[in-house]
Amino acid sequence: MTFPLETADITRANDGLQDIRWHILGQTYVPKSYTQDSFSWHATFPDGTFVPPHIHPDQDEYLYILEGRLDFMLDGRDAFATPGDTVRLPRGKPHGIFNKSGQTAKTLFWVTPSQRLYDLFWAIHNMKEQKPDEVIALAAQYNIHFLPPPA
Repeated sequence: MTFPLETADITRANDGLQDIRWHILGQTYVPKSYTQDSFSWHATFPDGTFVPPHIHPDQDEYLYILEGRLDFMLDGRDAFATPGDTVRLPRGKPHGIFNKSGQTAKTLFWVTPSQRLYDLFWAIHNMKEQKPDEVIALAAQYNIHFLPPPA
């Protein structure tokens, strides 16, 4: 797998790499940087959207909350974050992200190393319909493992 090399440049506030905008599970993701070592994206979470609990076996994931409030399932416990907070999601630890705030939330995400998450986002974005079972099966092919709903 070949990754792009980092360049000295600026990705403007409302821009993404190559003008990419992915629509994933009701959210909008805009990639900001992408190399073998790190992948970052801006995410807009409309109220009521979420990322179901899942595990990244070989990536650490981080969020810096820019606007709004997000609720989390972090390794089996509930938590929340608001603007200025950094959320740390270590590899191998289950986590889910939920916007139950009544308003839009915006955050900067990044993972390290990148692995195949960039490719997974393209694959989900390009699905004709993002049916939960099909998204779960697809994600497993990229080594992101969704968890069954709680009992």
